[in-house]
Amino acid sequence: MRIEKICLTILVLLFFCLTAFSQEEEDKVLLLNIGNKKLKEKVMAVSPEKIFSAKDGKAISFAQMIKEMKDSRFIYVGESHNSMPMHDIQLEVIKALHQQDKNLSIGLEMFTVSGQEVLNKWSLGLLTEDEFIEEAEWYVTWNFNFNYYRNIFLFAKANRIPIYALNAPRTMISDVRKKGWEGLTEEEKLIIPKPDLSIKEHRELIMTIFGGAGAHQMPGSGMEEMMEGLYRAQSAWDEVMAHNAVESAKKDGRRMAILAGSGHLLYNLGINYRVSQRTGVPFKTVVCLEVANESDSVQVSRTYADYVWGLNNEKRSVYPSVGLNFKKFDGMENLVIERDPIGGVVMGQDFKKGDVVLDLDGKTYTNINMLRTYLARFTWGDEVKFRLLREAEEIDVTLKFEIFEHEDIGR
Repeated sequence: MRIEKICLTILVLLFFCLTAFSQEEEDKVLLLNIGNKKLKEKVMAVSPEKIFSAKDGKAISFAQMIKEMKDSRFIYVGESHNSMPMHDIQLEVIKALHQQDKNLSIGLEMFTVSGQEVLNKWSLGLLTEDEFIEEAEWYVTWNFNFNYYRNIFLFAKANRIPIYALNAPRTMISDVRKKGWEGLTEEEKLIIPKPDLSIKEHRELIMTIFGGAGAHQMPGSGMEEMMEGLYRAQSAWDEVMAHNAVESAKKDGRRMAILAGSGHLLYNLGINYRVSQRTGVPFKTVVCLEVANESDSVQVSRTYADYVWGLNNEKRSVYPSVGLNFKKFDGMENLVIERDPIGGVVMGQDFKKGDVVLDLDGKTYTNINMLRTYLARFTWGDEVKFRLLREAEEIDVTLKFEIFEHEDIGR
């Protein structure tokens, strides 16, 4: 069971972080013969700091891309969650779309529908930044540094742009993975529509991302069943976000810019495909792609996305990923480290599953969001002193924000 949980965590991290793969690993995903029938078997060379149009197969200007989005009801902009350049691009696109037509809303992957009220309060200017992070429980809901998204939220607030939550609770998605949609309660089925598992090209995409060297084809290993569960979960994620995007757009009639992990958008087979199946309205998708060497280019299928924005390879994320998971137990005030680290700056440092967190820099935290909010203040080169209880003994451990070999697993 423990091995399955670790494998699942790593696979999900990889799925959302395609741009962190090496060139060799990435090639299989970049050159799949799926998607738009008119563009299949056609490729384009993507180089850094340029936008490439799938339709034209060549670089175009930002202004031209925005002009081509004029009639689109939904505009999807992908991301690796801890890539600052990608979030800067998302903001640039949102600003241009808003200038083109003020009738704009934003849909977010990272919020579940239960968080809609706090998003409404933010867009109406009723919350300060600190109040928003606290009420939204940002570092429990998402746990990526708020500063990656800060400028997007500030622009939405300043311009009173409605923000919509698109996701479903992770516990429900986990249940779909384990038991299938049929295993949900009737109430849960009202939140998560039955996912369509019959989209062959989408299955090929997801199995290519997750399957690597054909692990999903190893009968009797348990991997085949696990891979099928992962596919159900991904399909459920895409299905519920598509459903919520359509329902939210109906409420106010606005165009919607949807921000989501690129894995939910590739080849226009994820959220975008399912929204299109429901509505038939025009849409455009922008996906960013890191190129390993700024002087190089990479071959990409022209069905990969409507626009592929080439980026220089980011040596490290702007904000460190800590890599510690905490748990709150009933009847216990102090937080506990939930599992042994598998990524982040904590790798290689003396933190273990079951450690009780007595204090950080002399302050006690009984709330996970508040503790993570504190840790989010620190950057590369900083240190935080933990006092831990391990096997009935108090120990002092210093968390150093340094790059270790495995730090970038969160990218």
